[in-house]
Amino acid sequence: MEEDAAVSEARDVAIREDSIRLGQFLKLADLIDNGAEAKPLMIQGLVWVNGEVETRRGRQLRKGDVVTLGEQSVRVS
Repeated sequence: MEEDAAVSEARDVAIREDSIRLGQFLKLADLIDNGAEAKPLMIQGLVWVNGEVETRRGRQLRKGDVVTLGEQSVRVS
């Protein structure tokens, strides 16, 4: 999937603070059911942030970042 396509099709998920950890955001955005699911998906290279594979569950996301898991893309807002 091209990054431009992911960004244009991304749904927005609002956060309360200035940043959020990737693992927490995946759960908040209903991309996973619980935090334990995040690491295996990342190890397999299935989680992308701003068009690049991300393997760090603790990566800090800020507003405007786009997270992609499979066919779903979600923008931090």
